[in-house]
Amino acid sequence: MSSALYGFTAKSITGKPVSLNDYAGKVVLIVNTASKCGFTPQYKGLEALYQQYKDKGLVILGFPCNQFGKQEPGDSSKISEFCEINYGVTFPLFEKVDVNGDNAHPLFNFLKSEKPGILGSKNIKWNFTKFLVNKKGEVVQRFAPIATPDQIETEIKKLL
Repeated sequence: MSSALYGFTAKSITGKPVSLNDYAGKVVLIVNTASKCGFTPQYKGLEALYQQYKDKGLVILGFPCNQFGKQEPGDSSKISEFCEINYGVTFPLFEKVDVNGDNAHPLFNFLKSEKPGILGSKNIKWNFTKFLVNKKGEVVQRFAPIATPDQIETEIKKLL
């Protein structure tokens, strides 16, 4: 399996480099997250999806981002603690990243170029934008922040 997605590396919430190649052969949902956003309760639904489908090949990757309304002000340990205590998050979380602009993480530049937003926009508009990746590492869908985990479950099941 060769996919551009698997060439990326990101730092886990604990600072350890993680190769996205570790997720080859899985259905991957990549989400830019925030702890103080109106969409933050989606963590609960994302964790429920992860628990329900992780043994069938789903992995959810959360990338905290502070670019939208400064809604992710904490450091990695605060973010991790918040997600664990408030939402029981066990899916992989990564260090805070930029998803837009000159300092955007290369992974998000790739995701945006593979699945632009409405009217071809390359930018991510807000927290909890979701990118669904098939088992071959191909970005197959982009979901707006308002799309809840329940609403995208059918699309995930099709890929599993």
